Amino acid sequence: MFPLQRDRRLRTNESIRSLVRETHLTPNDFMFPMFIAEGKNFQVEIPSMPGIFRRSLDLTVKEVKELWDLGIKAVNIYVKVDDKLKDNTGKEAWNKNGLMQDAIRAIKDAVPGMIVMPDVALDPYSIYGHDGIIEKGQIINDATNDALVKMAVSHAEAGADFVAPSDMMDGRVLAIRKALEQNGHHNVGIMSYSAKYASSFYGPFREALDSAPVDLNDVPKDKKTYQMDYANRIEAIREALHDVEEGADIVMVKPGIAYLDIVREIKNAVNVPVSVYQVSGEYAMVKAAAERGWLDHDKIMIEQLHCIKRAGADIISTYFAKEAAVILNR
Repeated sequence: MFPLQRDRRLRTNESIRSLVRETHLTPNDFMFPMFIAEGKNFQVEIPSMPGIFRRSLDLTVKEVKELWDLGIKAVNIYVKVDDKLKDNTGKEAWNKNGLMQDAIRAIKDAVPGMIVMPDVALDPYSIYGHDGIIEKGQIINDATNDALVKMAVSHAEAGADFVAPSDMMDGRVLAIRKALEQNGHHNVGIMSYSAKYASSFYGPFREALDSAPVDLNDVPKDKKTYQMDYANRIEAIREALHDVEEGADIVMVKPGIAYLDIVREIKNAVNVPVSVYQVSGEYAMVKAAAERGWLDHDKIMIEQLHCIKRAGADIISTYFAKEAAVILNR
């Protein structure tokens, strides 16, 4: 009771503030999302994501080495697939000599300690830009799961440490876990995108991979029949619990900053690590505001990352990982 308890005593200077600080952020908390393209010595900046590039595999490996030197120990990788390889089945996704599989091998050969988590979803491989196979104007769940299983097993065979299903099909975690076990990949983990919302924050990402849903009469206009309604909270807890029961080793919430209530709810509900994806739109907003002088870029970046961790994130997948690691390492 005042004046016996004056809370400001613990805020007097930076030394005491750092001593009693509840949340600590280090490069160990980060996973860096990477976009990979065909070619050699090739890179192109994503217009809506300053500082983020689609890179050929040789330059990707070079960047992975830089990440490792900064203390970042995990990458979440995505590939830009040539249009001629796309169809409605996604069969290129489990090509053992495909770009994703080559990328996994190259990264693990170059930096064996780097944790590689390839994305498992059909949208980069789909002529329709959807995460699943389309029949009669609808995304069909079980046939899509069969394709995702083939994709995940091919990633494991290429050397992935974890597979990361981001598709939001029902039952896909169990199907993938069973297939990994049956094929001897007992130590390959699953990081499931458990609470992935149908968000408008994904725009720059879809530009990076050319994976937005196409505008055709017989194709769903958006992903709302499988990604979650952003108005829902309890559903996210249920999704996460289902995925843990099905064998997920890590569960993910996506997006990040606008969904910190969900992060805390899921952290309180599950007994596995919780990952949070600070997505492309969240990154782009900070970059745009900072370019106009409206925000202090570095201060906002570090504050947001602290807030994500404070909410309960064990792992933060963020495009800010490199920049933040440089600051934190100082």
